[in-house]
Amino acid sequence: MNTSFIGFAVLAFLAIVLLIEAVYLFWNSRHGTAVKRMDERLRALSAGGNVGKEQMSILKQRLLSESPFVTRLLLRVPRVHTLDRQLQQAGMRWSVARFATYTLLCAVAGAVLGFLMQVPAVVMAVLAGVLSLLPMMILRRKRAKRVLQLERQLPDAADLIARALRAGHSFPAALGMVGEELPDPLGGEFALAFDEINYGVSMNDALLNMVNRVPVEDLRYFVIAVLIQREAGGNLAEILGCIAGIIRERLKLLGKVRVLSAEGRLSAWVLGVLPFAILGLLSVLNPGYITVFWKDPAGVQLAGIAITMMLFGILWMRKVVRIHI
Repeated sequence: MNTSFIGFAVLAFLAIVLLIEAVYLFWNSRHGTAVKRMDERLRALSAGGNVGKEQMSILKQRLLSESPFVTRLLLRVPRVHTLDRQLQQAGMRWSVARFATYTLLCAVAGAVLGFLMQVPAVVMAVLAGVLSLLPMMILRRKRAKRVLQLERQLPDAADLIARALRAGHSFPAALGMVGEELPDPLGGEFALAFDEINYGVSMNDALLNMVNRVPVEDLRYFVIAVLIQREAGGNLAEILGCIAGIIRERLKLLGKVRVLSAEGRLSAWVLGVLPFAILGLLSVLNPGYITVFWKDPAGVQLAGIAITMMLFGILWMRKVVRIHI
């Protein structure tokens, strides 16, 4: 009798659990979060569908920070999206929040270094400000290096697309071939554009997205030529072949200019770095000799004038030795 009662109780308990599970699954299949997202997507893709004021997008949006609170704070900062786009163009996996954290840490390190050197507050602030520019310098350096790689790969990409079109392939298929054949960074950008087209993004939008990710002027001309050809018609393979030839000639001329201006650029580096190197060396070898620049009022004024003139000279030399073609 007791065994039968226990068995009946266990079966009743299992039946209740299964009933609750069935009710939950039925409700989730009709009113769950995934179903709501699917309904919103279907309404957005249907004719005349409207999903609130926000435009639906199948592309994953970049996050400024993993924390929603930090993201809201960063959205109040002017030109934060420009910084995020530069991080993307540099091929760095940093978020804007991570970049801001590194900048703050470098500034704190500069302030601590100035405190250990026992310099005045003004010099400490200048040192903190200079070190806080280190993440931005790394960003600019990586972005410039990646842009140079993209420029060198672009003629090969244009030639490959032209040959694929002559062989009878479609333009999206040619983009996929470039993504498979060429190495990063340009191969990855074309592969991403090809994937966007396959996932339903229009070709025009996919090409314009690639232009936003790749800060290369020649690629902008490449995309403009493709978009015009799609509207007006013409021999796209021949157009891309001409574009590839023009880019190669420009890069060849740029290489000659860099060789001829190498001496001037090296002189600019030496003249710009040498005063600061001597200042640091004297601070280590003879601190008493160099402390006059931040302990004596006249020395502070002299140091400020000298640093201002040196920075102006560095910017002027940088402008002189940089030649754009």
